[in-house]
Amino acid sequence: MRVGFGFDAHRLAPGRQLVIAGARIPFDKGLEGFSDGDVVAHAIIDAILGAAALGDCGAYFPAGSPEYADANSMDLLRKAAGILAEDGFKIENIDCTIVAEQPALAAFVDQMRQNIVRATGIALEQCSVKAKRTEGLGFTGQGLGMAAYAVAMVEHRTAESFPII
Repeated sequence: MRVGFGFDAHRLAPGRQLVIAGARIPFDKGLEGFSDGDVVAHAIIDAILGAAALGDCGAYFPAGSPEYADANSMDLLRKAAGILAEDGFKIENIDCTIVAEQPALAAFVDQMRQNIVRATGIALEQCSVKAKRTEGLGFTGQGLGMAAYAVAMVEHRTAESFPII
């Protein structure tokens, strides 16, 4: 078993759709980014790739590469989960915390979990999403941006992992 940690943060900007864990959330601003700016998807990608020691989101989906301009980050998460599977890893669980002062996100958490489950192939009980506020502290508390933290546990499923006795 291996554990990986991921983090991402993006500025809020007017004129963009707010997308978090694939959920489209009504708000007057969205997250800046080369892709759709989905901080949750990016943090989870880093967590699962990190757990497998396979690099990070930028190594596979570099900002500035035309093929990822305005990309749907849940599609990128699906591809990252496929990279793990090809390398013999199985995702055991994902836990993510979103840090945002506004908007209130509790009503969207179930949809976010469902989107993550669809993209990664794990069961709903293996996926947790939480939303927290910083009570006005820092860039998230001042409403300048949002951040997400994620941890993931993966298991390596190769012949060497299960020796014959």
